[in-house]
Amino acid sequence: MVGGPDARLADRYARPIATDDLADQAIEAIEAIAGRHPGHRAVHAKGTLCAATFTATPEAALLSRAAHFAGGDVRAHVRFSNGSGNPSAPDYEPREGRGIATKFYLPDDSTTDVVGITLPAFFVNTVEGFLEFTRARRPDPETGEPDPDAIGKFIGDHPEALTAAGAVLTATPPESYLRCAYNALHAYRFVDGDGTSRYVRYRFEPEEGEASLTEEEAKERGPDYLQRDLADRLGRAPAAFTLSVQIAEDGDPTDDPTVVWPDERRRVELGRLEVTGLADDREQGDDVLVFDPTRVTDGIELSDDPIVRFRSDAYAASVLRRSGVARH
Repeated sequence: MVGGPDARLADRYARPIATDDLADQAIEAIEAIAGRHPGHRAVHAKGTLCAATFTATPEAALLSRAAHFAGGDVRAHVRFSNGSGNPSAPDYEPREGRGIATKFYLPDDSTTDVVGITLPAFFVNTVEGFLEFTRARRPDPETGEPDPDAIGKFIGDHPEALTAAGAVLTATPPESYLRCAYNALHAYRFVDGDGTSRYVRYRFEPEEGEASLTEEEAKERGPDYLQRDLADRLGRAPAAFTLSVQIAEDGDPTDDPTVVWPDERRRVELGRLEVTGLADDREQGDDVLVFDPTRVTDGIELSDDPIVRFRSDAYAASVLRRSGVARH
């Protein structure tokens, strides 16, 4: 390759993106990693939609006046996915974060969403950092793999990425989507019936416990083993997750998804999410289903985290590209 590492890195970061709009820039940068796949999400392209029911604990209503925490069963959709933007990427790739996206259907016919991933933290805490990170992951034209020099330079310039990067490097393939724990990396402000508020972060924990495979075991199960596993397990019986929140204390950053709050922070169980089977009532034909972490409801408010606010714009840009729908 012509030029040394510094020249290649300068070229990589200097290449123009097709549009000045930040959301479109993000989608363009993501597609430069996994390719453009019409009709699919820009990230988490490969996944399976399931039907579910959420039942809140009495403690949930003490933290937030949100309707789905008031008690009684609440219908939900849950989508499990791999992080890649390639819908044909194999399930056994260990470095892809697995995702859970949940949509709760509320009594007034509105919805609210919670989105989680198997990583403990995000890589960046600014939109500009996200664009830089995504561009650094572009495959090298000669190898088809990310340029280690580009990744190394990014980590050196962004030490806040170390927690997430370390988790990726040590990850192993999961036994099942239903045996993963998922973290919603952004903080939300819960407001109770009296107007008292506190910041929280969500976590989904599988009732059956977490379990993983070696890379060899996962490859033996095939490139679509996680999708098949969902159908097999849910065909036999429902599976469930405990949805809880960790409550921030003074000094805990609520606008930075790269920082993990201390383990000793109080956790409160919000309820039980029972996944009852595969869903065939949405995402059929031209139907567009979007899980948006900024879609909140009365009793839940966004934090000042710039990443969560940007995600809504990026999702809208992705929806427009894959479906032609301008708003969701």
